[in-house]
Amino acid sequence: MAIIGNFTKQDSAYQGTIATLSVNAKATITPIEKTGEQSPDFRVFAGKAEIGAAWKATSKAGNPYISVKLDDPSFPAPIFCRLAESDKAHSLIWSR
Repeated sequence: MAIIGNFTKQDSAYQGTIATLSVNAKATITPIEKTGEQSPDFRVFAGKAEIGAAWKATSKAGNPYISVKLDDPSFPAPIFCRLAESDKAHSLIWSR
């Protein structure tokens, strides 16, 4: 597992940064109105560019987290990660 982002919660959105080998950007995870059961709960933006979507989820242990799908033209394929709370901060954790 690798931490590729750090976020703080501000109202109902999350503000922070995402850093990978090809991306280093300030990002916002913003709630949206769901349009269907499978539709995302959030959109992920780097500046004004939409780079992903996210869904509310719960771990097997019952802990809430946000499942995030990021995509960028520099990625060979979309990456999946989770935004999890730890000590009032939120880490964006990626694992293969």
